Amino acid sequence: MKQFLFFVCDYQPFDSNLPIFYTSSMLKIAVIDGQGGGIGNLIVKRLREHFKDTIEIIALGTNAAATSSMMKSRANKGATGENAIVWNSERVDMIVGPLSIGLPDAMLGEVTAKMASAVVSAKAKKVLLPLNQEGIEIAGVSKEPLPHLIEMIINRIKETEDV
Repeated sequence: MKQFLFFVCDYQPFDSNLPIFYTSSMLKIAVIDGQGGGIGNLIVKRLREHFKDTIEIIALGTNAAATSSMMKSRANKGATGENAIVWNSERVDMIVGPLSIGLPDAMLGEVTAKMASAVVSAKAKKVLLPLNQEGIEIAGVSKEPLPHLIEMIINRIKETEDV
């Protein structure tokens, strides 16, 4: 589900009052985080540095502090809370964040069952960081520093999308 943007580029030669519109699609990525929003902040910052303004980044925080932190890193839009996460999960092309956004009661209880369900059942592609903050380990996944994991996110986006 890509959003279409319209740009006025020229006027039709036979009627100078009617503009010609050209369209292009922009990848819409939701970055979801909670608590202080530090992980989301780093993800948004690196996405913006790498992809510039060729993608739309929506910061979705489980609380206002997380959303505010991600907005400071130049997300295009931001929203907070359960309803924002549930509503936006079906309206983006990709969801990025820590693994805990798909686990009910994660992040010290900030992730509700409705939030987790919306994330994992969304049709959007999900790229989640395998961070062991909830006592869950994934077999076969090696521990990497957070900056390396974020670079892996960027590479995965480049591999799967035309950005």
